Amino acid sequence: MRVLITGASGYVGGVVTEHLVRAGYEVVALARSGRARDRVEGLGAKAVSGSLRDLDVLRGAAAAAEAVVHTAVDYADPEMGDIEGDALAALLGGLNEGGRFVYTSTGLVYPDRQGATVDEDHPVAPETSPQPYKVLGERRVLAAGHVAGTVIRAALVYGRGGSGLLQGLIGAGRQNGMVPYIGDGANEWSSVHVDDLAALYVAALERREPGVVVNAASAERTSIRRIAETVAGLTGAQAVSLTLEQGTAAMGPLAATLTRSSPLDASRARRLYGWTPARAGLIEELTTGSYAQS
Repeated sequence: MRVLITGASGYVGGVVTEHLVRAGYEVVALARSGRARDRVEGLGAKAVSGSLRDLDVLRGAAAAAEAVVHTAVDYADPEMGDIEGDALAALLGGLNEGGRFVYTSTGLVYPDRQGATVDEDHPVAPETSPQPYKVLGERRVLAAGHVAGTVIRAALVYGRGGSGLLQGLIGAGRQNGMVPYIGDGANEWSSVHVDDLAALYVAALERREPGVVVNAASAERTSIRRIAETVAGLTGAQAVSLTLEQGTAAMGPLAATLTRSSPLDASRARRLYGWTPARAGLIEELTTGSYAQS
């Protein structure tokens, strides 16, 4: 099967590309720069020059593929919602009848459940999500009747020394001697190792289940305070509690996100795909794994 992937030069997309190539897929990867081209070709994929803004490139590359895996995202870009909306229209418009589309979403689409576990049947809406365009992207993919759409809602992704949140906390600890959390930090998050997550993408392509939404998370739940304290220990810093007002001044909207708690029930992925997370847990990875070694 020929698979087009966006975001292959990034953190999650790069690991997904590795797993797809290893599974025997012919992988074509969007590359927006020479550096990205070198990166994806080094992973064993064929590069196609272009970005999410190059709609004709997206449409043509999707038309030449049997499946699309969309992992590209830049949460820091205020225009990302519009960029992704146009990109999805092009990718879905190019993909032929019967094709497959795997869309990368996030557990942040769920409203704050204040610690109550959430499954895929819980309603999501742009008005209550910190990532509203991800809700809209999910709806667009699932409504495309000519393709088999799958949505993967990932928990906090970690492993291989990556993750924007963890790298940010590690950077704060090393530069400022302080790793922040909000309030008492007792709110718990689900997490998933990037290699376990990539294995789920492969499973979603191998077993055709149209119109499916699955959470991607291990059974582990970790409080934000424990994450901050573990990062502090890793970096020789101090974990410090901030009020929401102090956190917002220092971190912007991320502070409010760090107060949320909607642990993910991933039993559907296990049931449909036989998916079983097997890698080291988040705290173990921080203390003795890739983060400790970097």
